[in-house]
Amino acid sequence: MTLRTAAAVAAGKLTRVGLQTLGRGATALPGLVTLTLDPAALSRMTAGFAHGSVLVSGTNGKTTTSRMLADVVRAAGWAPVHNRSGSNLDRGIAAALIERSDWLGSPEGDVGVFEVDEASVPRVLSRLVPRVVIVTNLFRDQLDRYFELAQLARRIAAAVAELGPDTTLVLNADDPIVVQLGSGHAGRTIFFGIDDPAVGGKIAQHISDATHCPRCSTRLWYSRVILGHVGDWSCPGCGFARPAPEISATRVELSAGGSLVHLAAAASAVLDPVRVPLPGLYNAYNALAAIGAARALDISLPTAARAIAAVRAAFGRLEVVEAEGRRLRLVLVKNPAGFNAAIAALLEQGGQHRLLAALNDRDADGRDVSWIWDADFEALVPAVEHAVVTGLRARDLALRFKYAGLPRDRLEVAEGWGDAIRRAIEGTPIGGEAVVLTTYTALLALRQELFRLGHVRQFWED
Repeated sequence: MTLRTAAAVAAGKLTRVGLQTLGRGATALPGLVTLTLDPAALSRMTAGFAHGSVLVSGTNGKTTTSRMLADVVRAAGWAPVHNRSGSNLDRGIAAALIERSDWLGSPEGDVGVFEVDEASVPRVLSRLVPRVVIVTNLFRDQLDRYFELAQLARRIAAAVAELGPDTTLVLNADDPIVVQLGSGHAGRTIFFGIDDPAVGGKIAQHISDATHCPRCSTRLWYSRVILGHVGDWSCPGCGFARPAPEISATRVELSAGGSLVHLAAAASAVLDPVRVPLPGLYNAYNALAAIGAARALDISLPTAARAIAAVRAAFGRLEVVEAEGRRLRLVLVKNPAGFNAAIAALLEQGGQHRLLAALNDRDADGRDVSWIWDADFEALVPAVEHAVVTGLRARDLALRFKYAGLPRDRLEVAEGWGDAIRRAIEGTPIGGEAVVLTTYTALLALRQELFRLGHVRQFWED
């Protein structure tokens, strides 16, 4: 380490000590201090990892996938440095490194597992050279922050094209936008995807973000649509088509408690199926991404499968909170595709559900909340017994539920976070469950209230 890096790390560590003294999480500011003093700190601190670094990005699933992968490398006997709190800008990565390094900036771990905000991928790739890059999917999300999806994809693809052949890409074969990211890469690419013909349908979904080929602009043809533009796709114009996945789910058995993922023989000669203890098809995808990264890191499938079978939900990602004899299941939703995937997992359970839905429009959520009109509330409403809505844009949310057909007597607006939590708990029978659908900053506010009531730890302590 250079003297400049050591001084920058020391400043970051002192900032961390100060924030923790005040009871703060210190998940970003220490990294910002360090990178301001030494922009090369990320590169220098990660250069010494014996097993390199893995970057995990995408619109949906990056937090859960990175958590799965961190558990996988830990099961392999490695010591990961992981921004587990979900602080996923370059400053969050730097803060995680500062926490797990000595005062000179030498990391205590031997592999980096870093979740990266998709808009930050080019910036992070300019500061460190990863061994593996995972992209889970790319959907329309927060247009005021990320702008138009094709523009974001072009920026990521340009950054990926600058990577050398020593970096392996792990890409979702079912997403044509993600597949196109690797077209200029000189190194190895591992594709993952779902080949189960029972998963998905024939009809294109109205939330599709890639109706046309990213190479020639011809309208794509789908033999199977899974979610939005994700599925089994091909272009009749230029021949661009879904690649055969190296990590392929030939059958996915979904249940309320998780899924069993049967892998293609080439990837599962030793162990089949893989148990994923988190419900929803999207978590099966997350597991496939983590398994693809394990393959890139030369970690065996049995090791990866054991770790994935024991994974716990990240905060707000199907996290279950016990509160006064009831369960609150926290589900982060921030765009139409994520919302539809979350409610699909909910509807798979059957029955009627009590909801607490929270909508904010702060910077971290995206100021534009019009996305709720593209999300399929109409599919959700018949399964809603009662809904409490809250947040800065609670009335927008109430209006959306109204137009989706939820009767007025099954809907109420709560003005504050504490009132919303109280109504959700008191309205749920003892032993029952309420599902909390919430945007990011609303999730933080609701969890803070749950922390005040003694039901959860702070998210950075998980």
